[in-house]
Amino acid sequence: MRIAVLGARHVGPVLARLALAAGYPVAVAGSGDPARIAMITEFLAPGAVALAAADAVADADLVVLAIPWHRFGTLEPGMFAGKVVIDAMNHWPPAAEPLGTSEEVAARLVGAHVVKTLNHVAYQDMEPPDGRAIGLAGDSPAALDVVSEFLSRIGFEPVPVGPLTAGRLLEPGGPVFGVDAGRPDFEKLTKEMS
Repeated sequence: MRIAVLGARHVGPVLARLALAAGYPVAVAGSGDPARIAMITEFLAPGAVALAAADAVADADLVVLAIPWHRFGTLEPGMFAGKVVIDAMNHWPPAAEPLGTSEEVAARLVGAHVVKTLNHVAYQDMEPPDGRAIGLAGDSPAALDVVSEFLSRIGFEPVPVGPLTAGRLLEPGGPVFGVDAGRPDFEKLTKEMS
């Protein structure tokens, strides 16, 4: 399975390193010319290939959106059709707070299979994953299976929390945002709030 990570600042390089260590081929894309991030990618995620977003997505089986929320609107929606897309974004002030980022992502990326995950753990706490519980929400059972396998293989313990609307539980202000919990506590926290 080929992975495209859109975002080369904080979360993106960490996820690229974890995916590479698990044996996945990885492409990383920033917001502009891939030459601008080639050196960063070589240093922060050796083995990943820096590409333009359209090229990275075209060749990927799984796409990770690890860009600032306010940049999401600049992406061309059509290139994501048929792709499994992880929404690892969060809304922060001064961005207008959406109902749930993944709901807006799914509404804009028609034909993509969106799964909310990897957004409630700070990038500096992702390495090593050490079997840390990580929530995921989505409406497509097949996409949830793909993402669960990916999360397991890179070292997390995936914990389904419900449909895509339940992704709000994982966002800032949600019960598990920034919380380091094992699976039993994680499940308890999300069930109490759902």
